[in-house]
Amino acid sequence: MPRTSMSAAAKRSRAQAKTVDTHVGQRIRDKRNERGMSQTEVANALGVTFQQLQKYERGTNRVGASRLFDLSRILSVPVQYFFEGLENQPTPIEEEDDNVIHLMKPDTVELVEAYYKVENPQVRRQILSTIRSISFGD
Repeated sequence: MPRTSMSAAAKRSRAQAKTVDTHVGQRIRDKRNERGMSQTEVANALGVTFQQLQKYERGTNRVGASRLFDLSRILSVPVQYFFEGLENQPTPIEEEDDNVIHLMKPDTVELVEAYYKVENPQVRRQILSTIRSISFGD
């Protein structure tokens, strides 16, 4: 059966869900560490393996509503705790718009064209490394 490509709206929705899953997972990890509990302790109380808890904390696996409710009791926080601060994170659409704006700038186009005119791959890597060190050095 041929694979159909995902619509742009579906991709944005999926990316936004991933952002939420990652945020919730980070909040679980933060509270667990704050309480001084190991992954094994929380996993046992939740009735899952510690590997499953790791996947929740990384945002790899989505935490269902009933598990989130149980986690709120285990970690002694209201369910809302897991979503606090989420409203301050940029949506994937905003991040995508920022990237597109940068790509449309004349300087960006000129830089990319000049970069690819350099034929030696080692020199290109050095140029990229230099630009990274300058941009992250601030």
